[in-house]
Amino acid sequence: MSGIPVLFAEGDCIARAWENALVLLYRSGCQVRTQYDKPDDPPSRDATMVLVVHDPLAEPMIHRDLPGGLEELQEYVMEVCEGIKDHCVRDPNDPHDTRWEYTYHQRLFRYEAPTVGPIDQIEHICRQLAETPYTRRAQAITWKVWEDNNCYDPACLQSVWCRITEEQAESSAQPCRRLSMNVRFRSNDAYKAAFMNIFALVQLQQRIAARVAELSGQPVQLGRYCHMADSFHIYGANIREFEGRFLGALEKRTFEQRTMRYEDVRDMMEAARPAILEKARKMARNRA
Repeated sequence: MSGIPVLFAEGDCIARAWENALVLLYRSGCQVRTQYDKPDDPPSRDATMVLVVHDPLAEPMIHRDLPGGLEELQEYVMEVCEGIKDHCVRDPNDPHDTRWEYTYHQRLFRYEAPTVGPIDQIEHICRQLAETPYTRRAQAITWKVWEDNNCYDPACLQSVWCRITEEQAESSAQPCRRLSMNVRFRSNDAYKAAFMNIFALVQLQQRIAARVAELSGQPVQLGRYCHMADSFHIYGANIREFEGRFLGALEKRTFEQRTMRYEDVRDMMEAARPAILEKARKMARNRA
């Protein structure tokens, strides 16, 4: 193939699909410089990636080589799905405001345009699917042309798209309604960010399914999750660590030893919520 390779990885669960995608990227990705390289950094390993998780809630959901720990993972889920850090977004009309350019939650749940807003795009998706499950229009976007074309740190996640299909369930005469979700990233740090991105967005997928079920009065289960990244990359500065830590674990440990069940740590992660919320409140006070 000429140019950037297009790779396809899949797995029955989040942990396996992410692991398969990283191994494939390392073996088959091309070498490209980045805007963040230091002079002595080797080039990144890069590809356009299509990653499919066939059963997003299948265990084991968590890979032990995730960036950060379980409390950080819970914090990120709350950031994306609940907006606990939306107060950290800067005022675009204040040139002296140095807070964040965006959060994904703010862009998805409170998207603001110059003449319209705020728009809860996720609620709009849910209402569209409740009314017309097979619509092709149930999507949310993050990109703001009037801001992001020139900002220092534009959003990596670009869009979320959902659709519901009906399948015949083996154990029931009634058809099973499944919500599939596609997400697209323009840029995605495969080693240091993608796992947490996928895990949090699957939690969002689950919440969308629950809301559609509430609105429609019909149960909705999760279908496959598809994660598409224009640039799925391992930074050159992280290659040596990746080879020693991640690839080294493939040789020394079984898949079961490299992963953990979300069900086994869910209570511990939920118990961290008060401390995480207090941390977010401190961020607000420090930036006031």
